[in-house]
Amino acid sequence: MKILITGVAGFIGSNLADLLVDSNYITGIDNFDSFYSREIKEDNIKNLINNSNFSFYEMDLLDLGELDEICRIEKIDTIIHLAAKAGVRPSIVDPVGYTRHNIEATVNILEAARKNGIKNIILASSSSVYGNNVKIPFSEEDNVDFPISPYAASKKACELMSHSFAKLHNQKIAVLRFFTVYGRRQRPDLAIAKFTRMIDHGEPIPFYGDGTTERDYTYIDDITEGIKKCMDWLVNQDEGCWDVFNLGENQTTTLSSLVKTIEGVLGKKAVLDKQPMQPGDVKRTFADIGKAKRIFGYSPKTQIKEGISEYVGYYRSV
Repeated sequence: MKILITGVAGFIGSNLADLLVDSNYITGIDNFDSFYSREIKEDNIKNLINNSNFSFYEMDLLDLGELDEICRIEKIDTIIHLAAKAGVRPSIVDPVGYTRHNIEATVNILEAARKNGIKNIILASSSSVYGNNVKIPFSEEDNVDFPISPYAASKKACELMSHSFAKLHNQKIAVLRFFTVYGRRQRPDLAIAKFTRMIDHGEPIPFYGDGTTERDYTYIDDITEGIKKCMDWLVNQDEGCWDVFNLGENQTTTLSSLVKTIEGVLGKKAVLDKQPMQPGDVKRTFADIGKAKRIFGYSPKTQIKEGISEYVGYYRSV
């Protein structure tokens, strides 16, 4: 297959490209958004750049003309759209930017696909769309009309736009709601990467709330394998379709437990900088993954302690 991966120099995108590049031709797009270091992102794809099965374009998805041309030149048949402005708290400061670079950019992806006859599309969404859902675990059938951050609202809007394109243009679209992904190449601002670095350096870590907030942490290899399995299922569908799937671990870890696990693996004690809960943060995420298991065989394997050990090993190697 000829696969376009947007956000290819990022955390999930680069790991996914590594998984797929040996058996597919990958075209990667990234705009090296300044949210974190360009150097980190360039390092993420340094091995891909010299692979004959990989081509790369530095561009902004808001340029529909260039995006359309890339799809045409590269003869793309499948799109995996991972690029987005990420982060709940920054979206509160910059809702306009998140609207443009998440919603408008996604519409450009859908439109470029329509114009070039590309039927297979996977869109990255987020567990953030569930807001402070009371019912647990979170199911794809739950109401997601009450996001509590512009980031979450932008992801819900992208889901809705993709549904309309699928119905109007007979496209095959799968929306994947990721649950707190972690592992090698994790963004430096995310909790596990940040806590590991700060505990190792003896710096106080920001500790929001009373430590009882819970997250369904999902290891990167489980996520990329889940995306691959979803893609294989999607391309084998005979007709246009639209569906949404949770990709999580189906277990939760409290903030207090997470810190203790990192302490144990590092062999160092954390210094806590206790702060109040932040606006936009949800109390809990917890994925019901039964649908993804049933439809395309999603089967996460990495428990949190094993995943933290893997991440700390990676952290010490770079």
